Amino acid sequence: MGYEGSDVYNNDVFFERYMKRRHRKESPNACMEEPVFIELLGDITGKRIVDLGCGDAMFGKQLLADGCTSYVGVEGSHKMVEKACHVLQDYLGTVHLSSIEDYLFPSESYDIVVSRMALHYIEDLRKVFEKIHHTLVDGGSFVFSVMHPIITSSFKSYEQSGRRQDWIVDDYFWSGKRVEVWMEQEVVKYHRTMENYFSLLQECGFTIEQLREPMPQKEWFEDIEEYNRRMRIPLMVVFRCRK
Repeated sequence: MGYEGSDVYNNDVFFERYMKRRHRKESPNACMEEPVFIELLGDITGKRIVDLGCGDAMFGKQLLADGCTSYVGVEGSHKMVEKACHVLQDYLGTVHLSSIEDYLFPSESYDIVVSRMALHYIEDLRKVFEKIHHTLVDGGSFVFSVMHPIITSSFKSYEQSGRRQDWIVDDYFWSGKRVEVWMEQEVVKYHRTMENYFSLLQECGFTIEQLREPMPQKEWFEDIEEYNRRMRIPLMVVFRCRK
């Protein structure tokens, strides 16, 4: 059946393995997705930010250090929330233990909504996009990243052992539930085409300002073989939208 939403992060073994993997130097999140995400975010000085699926809130710590007025993290894993509270203990940020779907989005309360690599866990993304639109002030920004549709449509070709070398895209136009074997656990994610994301955002009232497919930069990689491997296929996509 697979773990739904953020439940997999409450598995002790998975959590420890994930934290080591997430913060390694050549993590794709760190050396590919994050630089592009920060570029699209722009100047956050004085901004009120909510972070959906905030994980350990290390990004929230960075946002507060960079000058945002307030930071609210939303996270469904109690183990992640415990870690996030420790990370933010010396900062004026807060974290709510809640799934993204169940969070009570206050009306016109935030200048920026961010979400990094979390929304592909959501089945009813339309409802979440509508709530995000509701919680932003007029002119507010919504910046988010998700697994690239090429990745979410190639789980069948995954092999558990060794570095993945081939991505066979299949059932691309069948949107919906997919199960990925990730660090020896079955995890439920939701595949959508690029057109699905575009259409849904527009139908929920957003203007899409930029779309980026983070490309690896050679200077971030000590292992040239890993750099060459990452050049073969896009791993994630980042959207910048405005209300």
